[in-house]
Amino acid sequence: MSSKIMDPIGRLMGLRYKSHPWHGVEIGSEAPEVLTCYVEMVPTDTVKYEVDKVTGYLKIDRPQKYSNLVPALYGFIPQTYSGEKVAELSQEKTGNENIKGDSDPVDICILTEKEITHGDILVRARPIGGFRMIDGNEADDKIIAVLNNDAVYGAYKNIDDCPPMVIARLKHYFLTYKDLPGNKRDCEITHTYGIDEAHEVISRSIRDYQIRFESLNSALANV
Repeated sequence: MSSKIMDPIGRLMGLRYKSHPWHGVEIGSEAPEVLTCYVEMVPTDTVKYEVDKVTGYLKIDRPQKYSNLVPALYGFIPQTYSGEKVAELSQEKTGNENIKGDSDPVDICILTEKEITHGDILVRARPIGGFRMIDGNEADDKIIAVLNNDAVYGAYKNIDDCPPMVIARLKHYFLTYKDLPGNKRDCEITHTYGIDEAHEVISRSIRDYQIRFESLNSALANV
């Protein structure tokens, strides 16, 4: 995505005010190969945090009711949006024409050997694959990435380089973290995909963002 989207007012306001992590942080000129990502949660968190989309502040979504902890850094890719173009890819891959985008930024899990103790941070990450997750007929892709230049995971080039247990743990988390007794969710992971498809999802989500927030981009460009 072009760095001009948030210029010039984004850079000026960033000197005085905290940038909104979804709209005010640039994804980086190397996207989709290398991304700037916003981390909401880390493996030691015992409550579910997420960014408030209006204010940009990190908020408590809900306490975790069971002992399922996210097995990686977890957050989203700034200036992305799961809209029509992301949904079209899920429709094509699953044959389900009823799938829509979930209207959120695209989620990302980042593998690292480092112990990072809190979220609300920006990191540089390199996508290697992802999960095609469908939640109530909404595309909810989970991109899998490695921390850029990580001492252990940094050598991974594709999803197949990950140990199967790492993938199994990530899948288990996403399929169970919203579960409540007596509340069956219509949620499934239909595919595990590699780096090329991860890049395709990200590229589509960048375009979906540009379309969805065209008026915002135009207003900032004219300031």
